Amino acid sequence: METDVLIIGCGPAGLQAAIHSSRKKAGTVVVGKAINSSLHGTRIENYLAADGDGDALLRDGIEQAKSFGAEILDQNVVSASRDGDSFVFETDDGTRISSKAVIIATGISRKKLGVPGEKELYGKGVSYCAVCDCNFYKGRRVVLVGNESEAAMSAKLMTSYASETSWVAWDLTANESVVQKALDSGVKMFRSRPKSIEGDGKVERLVLEDGTAIPTDGVFIELGAKSAADIAMDIGVMPEMDDTIKVDAECRTEVPGVFACGDITGKPWQMAKAVGQGCVAGLAAADFAKGR
Repeated sequence: METDVLIIGCGPAGLQAAIHSSRKKAGTVVVGKAINSSLHGTRIENYLAADGDGDALLRDGIEQAKSFGAEILDQNVVSASRDGDSFVFETDDGTRISSKAVIIATGISRKKLGVPGEKELYGKGVSYCAVCDCNFYKGRRVVLVGNESEAAMSAKLMTSYASETSWVAWDLTANESVVQKALDSGVKMFRSRPKSIEGDGKVERLVLEDGTAIPTDGVFIELGAKSAADIAMDIGVMPEMDDTIKVDAECRTEVPGVFACGDITGKPWQMAKAVGQGCVAGLAAADFAKGR
């Protein structure tokens, strides 16, 4: 699939960007899941003339973007790269998308498990990025935790490094073909929710709610899409120390053709700012893709 503008993120920033880029007659594809937006499950009370359900706003925004010609893919980005002047992405169902311009509108937070030991052992065996830390676990035991395709792909990746790779999923939503590839590579699956991460100064085991204790040297928590920081680095943008992305007044990053808007650009983390930057980024990305 080829497009002028690819937008990563289906929240208010990404959807506003899609509305403006598609209205400028630029081919526009949005990749992301509305349920991953910070608006999901919330109530809006501090945005001009809007006082209501965040999910309703997301649904209306998706339909509005579609009405101007934007295509919405309810998928996650699992890989990103450069190919000459184009940007190439792959989603978790295997769709490959080539674009002239990219807008990163994913937000910044990595999802946490919220179990005992997670915070205490972060950096001591707990990680949120298998691609980043895989080399530290050569010949060691690891456990991947997550229900989506990113966890499956990370589990398959770790079989090339670890002596033993396990995958914990309790509400599996990953693409079936990606799951099968992970299992075929030798990944051992456990179907129970994590209860705690334990160890004396370093990770030693992951305990599940069904009572299973999995001995391990590392726990990789992959609870959603590829992080914004990961995507940015894959296409040549270096995030700040706090994982935000620096942009100028036109929402341009340091890499020509790559734009960012919303929470990923820093505080304030408010819908008003996200929508405003989405407008700017959508217009600027459309102009770039069209060579204006």
